[in-house]
Amino acid sequence: MVLGLAEQAAALARGEVSARELVAESLESIARQESLGAFRVVRREAAVAEALRADERLAAGERLPLLGVPVAIKDDTDLAGETTPFAVAGDHRPVSRDGEVVRRLRAAGAIVVGKTTTCELGLWPFSESSGFGAARNPWNPEYTPGGSSGGSAAAVAGGMVAAAVGSDGAGSIRIPAAWTGLVGIKPQRGRVSGYPQTDPFNGITVWGPLARSVGDAALLLDVLAGSHPEDVYRIDAPVRSFAEAARREPRRLRVAVSFRTAFGVRSRLDPEIRAAVERIARRLTDLGHKVFPADPDYGLVGLGLVPRGTAGVVDLLDAMPNPRPEARTLVEARIGRLAGRRLLPLARRMEPYLHRKVGRIFRYADVVLTPTTAWPPLKVGAFDGVGYRKTQAGVAAACPYAWTWNVLGWPGVNVPAGFMGNGLPIGAQLLGHDSDEATLISLAAQLEAVEGWTGRVAQ
Repeated sequence: MVLGLAEQAAALARGEVSARELVAESLESIARQESLGAFRVVRREAAVAEALRADERLAAGERLPLLGVPVAIKDDTDLAGETTPFAVAGDHRPVSRDGEVVRRLRAAGAIVVGKTTTCELGLWPFSESSGFGAARNPWNPEYTPGGSSGGSAAAVAGGMVAAAVGSDGAGSIRIPAAWTGLVGIKPQRGRVSGYPQTDPFNGITVWGPLARSVGDAALLLDVLAGSHPEDVYRIDAPVRSFAEAARREPRRLRVAVSFRTAFGVRSRLDPEIRAAVERIARRLTDLGHKVFPADPDYGLVGLGLVPRGTAGVVDLLDAMPNPRPEARTLVEARIGRLAGRRLLPLARRMEPYLHRKVGRIFRYADVVLTPTTAWPPLKVGAFDGVGYRKTQAGVAAACPYAWTWNVLGWPGVNVPAGFMGNGLPIGAQLLGHDSDEATLISLAAQLEAVEGWTGRVAQ
């Protein structure tokens, strides 16, 4: 079984294993599971060279949080010497500088072994594109690991790396985490810098960790956290580390359980997923928390998503050299040019109103518990050849629960909630108020201790 992120870092510091050995194991696992399509780019020679340098630094007594530990990043993140196509075909050129996410990983000593598969511009809850192939679920390769951070999720669930970075603009960390049995953290807006993107998707997209355990996800979030001076959204560093929050018992919390979706979205909730979330709610009751049914009042939260998302697609395509996107991506861009950019100022002005309206639930709850998705994992290729309208309708029905918190900018954590009858993982999400990742992490860690999900490995 693959050691966790913190376990690898500790073993390296004690001299029980070398970075060269860990990187070699990671690269061998990636090669052995190449059919899962988790990676678009694998940095074999560069990662081995970096591992040798990490071993020299360790031997000299240097200690950093992740010195010598292999990790992966999503293919929407700049890595010097590699392209950043974000699954869009085009005349892409290698970038000359690391993005802030990679800079922070390197500063912590981590070794980036590769860039993971996604869908075009992160638009869908599957990680497939006509130009760059499909990521598959290690639990059953006929199914998607989710999206758009599905390659990162597949890499962790398949044991290729202990943890990986994803990004979440409408659930793109939490959905893959749910469908591969992982912990996935969508941090507070502004917690992790996306630089050189200073306002990614106009404030709905954030970067965050995917890992098997809450402690590993929290450790990676500590490494990633921090602002760049040019970021539109910047927040203060937490007083205590997120890794410490994962070790801390939460106080008795008030947990509102909600199955309601936002206004304008109709969806059939799979009964097995409902039962799984209800079981998690009972677990929380057994742990001493006050658990009760209550729904956030979402109001017109959808008006905060569509302009930001569609205008963001336009921004990304306009920045690419000769992009050749899929037809449905072009439709999304057309909506962004015709309406998204015009409505973007309204979407931003609505934010204080939405914060007040949705935030009323935190007058009597500390955490909101919902399904992460309405449906279990989809088949790979389920939307092949399907136009924009049918794709949008299908994914909105499958995944109506996660995107609202992106509009609000508040944190959310997916926790594994068990398995479907066919053996595929499903998840539940813990949703928090402004900048309250620590509460969610402490509660998730408490759940993990009784649920024991870290011992479940994809076969």
